[in-house]
Amino acid sequence: MVEPCPFGDVLLQPSGLPQLNRTYAWEVKADRLVGLELKFSPWLRQLLPGDTCSDQVLYNIGSRLKADRVNIGNFCRNGSVSRVKVQGVVILTLQLPWNSKVNDSGFKLESRTSIQRLFIIESTFLSESSIKLMSANYPLASPEDELMSWTFVLSSNLRARVRFLKYTEPVCVQKSVRAEYVLPQLHSPHEIKILQLRDVQPANIDGSFNFSLHGCDEDERNPRPLSLLFQVDVEYRKNVANVTHIIDLRGDKNMNITIYSLPSVHPGLGLMYQDECSICIDRSQNCKSNVTLPSGVRYSITFLCPDLENIRIIAEKSRACWNSKLCQDRLFSLAVPTSLTHLPILLESFTWKLQAPEDINIEIRSPTLKLMQHIPTKGQTCSGSYIYYMNGSTPGKALSLGLFCPGGDIEKIQMKDNVTITLKTYGKRWFNESRKQDLQLFFMPVVQEDCIFTLTPQPKAKVYLQTPNWLEGMPPFMSVYWNISVPAKHVAQLQFLSNQMGITCEKGRAYTYIKEQRPNAEETVCRDDQKLPKALELQHHFWINITNCKPSAKQLLSMELVVTFVQKKPGLAVIIGAVVGGIAVLAAIGLAVCCIMKKKKTIKKK
Repeated sequence: MVEPCPFGDVLLQPSGLPQLNRTYAWEVKADRLVGLELKFSPWLRQLLPGDTCSDQVLYNIGSRLKADRVNIGNFCRNGSVSRVKVQGVVILTLQLPWNSKVNDSGFKLESRTSIQRLFIIESTFLSESSIKLMSANYPLASPEDELMSWTFVLSSNLRARVRFLKYTEPVCVQKSVRAEYVLPQLHSPHEIKILQLRDVQPANIDGSFNFSLHGCDEDERNPRPLSLLFQVDVEYRKNVANVTHIIDLRGDKNMNITIYSLPSVHPGLGLMYQDECSICIDRSQNCKSNVTLPSGVRYSITFLCPDLENIRIIAEKSRACWNSKLCQDRLFSLAVPTSLTHLPILLESFTWKLQAPEDINIEIRSPTLKLMQHIPTKGQTCSGSYIYYMNGSTPGKALSLGLFCPGGDIEKIQMKDNVTITLKTYGKRWFNESRKQDLQLFFMPVVQEDCIFTLTPQPKAKVYLQTPNWLEGMPPFMSVYWNISVPAKHVAQLQFLSNQMGITCEKGRAYTYIKEQRPNAEETVCRDDQKLPKALELQHHFWINITNCKPSAKQLLSMELVVTFVQKKPGLAVIIGAVVGGIAVLAAIGLAVCCIMKKKKTIKKK
């Protein structure tokens, strides 16, 4: 029967039927570019296949694609589905039991502009709730290469998470199956996030959002239908102890910090989902899981989540000296500011970018705690709550100095190049150990050496050292120095962990120099083609210098050495003198000796 479209409230006709089970059916056809909207009161709840409604009042909504009927779903009354929009044709049946007192259809029909997809289901949430929704024809195949959408309207005090409970994914010939979200954002109208069905889906969505399922052109030779069953959980926002944290960056120049929520995966709840905390600035209702705070401003931060376990901070600060007269011989702290350490949030990393002109050197000091180089292959490992990654950062001269932490013997490091230092934390012990930082920056007059490590070891110490750029090898023609003090009444036993420098030079020569800092001291010099000494014993403060050549292709200069400090024994000076004299004689007569010893101008201590 063809009639004008029944826009507005749809009536139950004919009326006055006997008290029997009844089924009312409507099929409304419009132009294929017209969208038809069903608005329900009371709202509906979608049923899983095989489930029934407690009051036996059942709605079925469908549509048509060419000659095929498409099942959008079965629905009961009293849920969150407030509207269903369909393109072109809508088919609706209402089943009522014999004893039902329902006297109206419970929906209105409206005409809308094209929705450009198979359907849009809209759910409205006024309080905490959990609903299950599914693709067309579920659990059977959705129509091929179609777009299905769901809109979720949340009041301002609610947040949502999406979980995919079951899905099947076809083999696509053209396009690809994807989940597309339009999410609320703090400083922009929305954010579009495109995910695969196997990905972790969004959580802690603060505000209304849209979700769309895109189909593809499927491979007929390998039939595997597209279907999706998913759940949306809506709950009230939770603020940890209802506390607002103050982050005052007005005194911190050239610094940016990022606060973000670390994903928490819960594979036990159906499929995985991403549980993020929401971060709100200055009590804004529009919150998100990642915020960046420039320096110079005082911020009020609120966290909407059950706990702060998965909140992290990343910070970066620049310290530059462009006028040597103003910054030379000045000392600056390289400690994480108290504006961050007082927060009950774990700092993930803090990076200092240090820059200076060519007539100024950068010196990193650790006068009290002193630094240890992290060399796990030798058992010299950092076991505290934080570690420093130190790198030269002059453009075109990338250089890794190594990994360092407090509790060693390195008192300072001097560099001709710019330097980047990244402090990375490990575990909650950082909250206590953050108070013990003593790293300092000193801008000093320029020296010729590329890199100098100054060590002041404790008695009976054993120190392993590695050349910079350990994995990639020292850059061509680079020179690195270690200035090592010997504790009183002790001697240093120096040992190289390989018997040769291990390279062939294409241009220039590579050398290892060792010299005590005393008058008329002789210098031990080893060239790249000579053997290194197995062991040397040194009674006075001494220098070690390793200078690279331009190595042959694919060859690296990476050297390890160990210095052990032992208590001096009576008569040791005579023994050492005899050993040194013996080495000099052997070198003079041309035997296969490691190195030679010669007089050299004393290097002034830096």
